[in-house]
Amino acid sequence: MRSWCMRHPVYFMGLYLVFYLSFFFLLENSHIPPDLWLHCRLDDLIPFCKYAIVPYALWFPWIPFTLFYLLWRAPRRDFWRLCLPLFTGMTLALLFCLVVPNGVMLRPRVVPGNDIFAIAVRQLYRSDTSTNVCPSIHVFNSVTLMLAYYRCRCFDAPRRRWMRPVASALCLAIIASTMLLKQHSAIDVVFGILLALALDALATVVEQETAPLRSQQSLNRRQRLPEWW
Repeated sequence: MRSWCMRHPVYFMGLYLVFYLSFFFLLENSHIPPDLWLHCRLDDLIPFCKYAIVPYALWFPWIPFTLFYLLWRAPRRDFWRLCLPLFTGMTLALLFCLVVPNGVMLRPRVVPGNDIFAIAVRQLYRSDTSTNVCPSIHVFNSVTLMLAYYRCRCFDAPRRRWMRPVASALCLAIIASTMLLKQHSAIDVVFGILLALALDALATVVEQETAPLRSQQSLNRRQRLPEWW
């Protein structure tokens, strides 16, 4: 199975997308009342802002853009170095929501206005419940993606360096948007960040421990090649 995934990264991403959406759909439609309602003092100090729907929505194309960009431009190990913590964290977040149903009660009762921003926020509220919020997957993914931009050497090229500060700005904007839209509590944000940092550190440890093995395997393959190769 591992070998098949390594040879077919696009199929692997497609299969995980089906798994994630199915799991998320089941959670959202389980109608299990939350055991844990999340709220802190900071939530009351953060105002609602309908314009935050813009960076919040940019999260959706940013994930596939980054994955396919690394698949195209970066060494394959950089692609998998992002995929493994990214998909692991998303799965862990869903499992936590399954074991500990949680939610927030921060949304405004009414989102006034007929402009595109207000309409988009109302659509978001209709399609996404205020449950299964901790840790914030929006935040977790954004931090994990941003770390990848600073880790991958393909962004060292002068023509691509601008993508790193843009990724940082987008990450911060998405994190802020989750709270400005009242989709998440600041508590969800903190746990999303912590999960991203923890899994990234774990992935680094695994990468360092397996590096000698990969080097030996690469050396063995080169030694088996005929001289004319």
